[in-house]
Amino acid sequence: MTYTPSHYPRILIAGTHSGVGKTTITLGLMSALTEKGYKVQGFKVGPDYIDPSHHTAITGQPSRNLDTWLMSRDVCLELFERACVGSNMAVIEGVMGLYDGCLDGTELGSTAHLARIVDLPVILVMDARGMSRSAGAIVLGYKNFDTDMKIHGVILNRVRSERHYASLKKSIEDTCKIPVMGYLPFHEEIILPERHLGLIPSVEQELSKSEYRKIGELLSATVDIDTLISIAFLSNNLPGFQKTLFCDGNKQFRHRIAVAVDEAFNFYYQDNLDLLESYGAELTYFSPLYDKYVPSDIDGLYIGGGFPELHAAVLAANTTMKESIRKAHKNGVVIYGECGGMMYLLEHMVDFKHKSHEMCGILKGITKMENKRQGLGYSTVRALHDNLLCKKGDVFKAHEFHWSSLHVPDNTTFAYSISKYDDNKSRPDGLFTDRALGSYTHVHFATDPNLVKHFLYMISKKV
Repeated sequence: MTYTPSHYPRILIAGTHSGVGKTTITLGLMSALTEKGYKVQGFKVGPDYIDPSHHTAITGQPSRNLDTWLMSRDVCLELFERACVGSNMAVIEGVMGLYDGCLDGTELGSTAHLARIVDLPVILVMDARGMSRSAGAIVLGYKNFDTDMKIHGVILNRVRSERHYASLKKSIEDTCKIPVMGYLPFHEEIILPERHLGLIPSVEQELSKSEYRKIGELLSATVDIDTLISIAFLSNNLPGFQKTLFCDGNKQFRHRIAVAVDEAFNFYYQDNLDLLESYGAELTYFSPLYDKYVPSDIDGLYIGGGFPELHAAVLAANTTMKESIRKAHKNGVVIYGECGGMMYLLEHMVDFKHKSHEMCGILKGITKMENKRQGLGYSTVRALHDNLLCKKGDVFKAHEFHWSSLHVPDNTTFAYSISKYDDNKSRPDGLFTDRALGSYTHVHFATDPNLVKHFLYMISKKV
């Protein structure tokens, strides 16, 4: 049965390309809207954990990811509508450039594809450094590339002066007939710090509300926030869709699962956690950095990605935590580690300074941090063997992003075969035992709810 949802004011902040300032302008808009009294729900297009952490810090509500490559049309709409209940404004941050997606030549995974599905009014952000009249040519290209795309306005970033802005604005509005909503001047105080995986998560930066507010105030001084609000409220009702994820009668598993959350491990999709709970799981949280032991009376452990390589010495020194994880595993607790979580479950981790640190040793092998990225992008996963998430022969979509390399014994059996759309070669991933699974593969359970159901079923077998 098709579900027809209500109206939700919403606006999408897209970019001409990566690095133009989408995140800064999104954070500024969220802050400005929050100061005006709106209850803002944040979203991020694509597979990203870090930007949503900043959204959440500003709005006080967990930001969600929407991805048209990982998810179906109906799932995107269901997750969007479910998150918006109780809010009165949705702000969606795009990924890369407006039309950039999974690199297969289609719009799958792109900001534009999501805008089409969710019927989002688009605000295009452009880096104005080093140009004036050429700005009109760039925006005209984005307008004409897909004439069905609803580009309602442009925000210019890194503008050097009012004179510079006037030239840019005239070129865009005269050429494209798209209004320029304002600009953000170049300002060193609002450059967000980065490192090897991108921006530093909010859990580590500990940016205060006043710092986010400063970005909002800078944006409000030169951008027409009230017009952006009007555009958001002109949004149509959401298109109809079929609900398939969060359905009545899901609660069939009564497991207690401990989730690792601290500066080392914080890469989780909120919808993954919600889906676990929707099937009846009770989630409890702990820190491998600071706690001495895993929580008591648990049936499963979920250790997500993050930056364990930056905290390897502390993780290694917390011997009581490592021993409690080994003991839990020996006593039947099922353990799933994803990327950074897998690194922690291995025998050793070698950091950027080539120093080796002893980890949990649940899985055989070591990881070494390298001086360049080792994996990035969408992948198709085929199960080579039965494991905690799926059965042999199952296929699902996922993604990866890591700077470490994996080194395992020659006779290692892998859980998965991973392939890219443009690569005829496949490669192995996923180390597993009957009660543990660790892999570089990042999974969004909304890709296929059978993944979360199989995980909970496997816990049932061990309880």
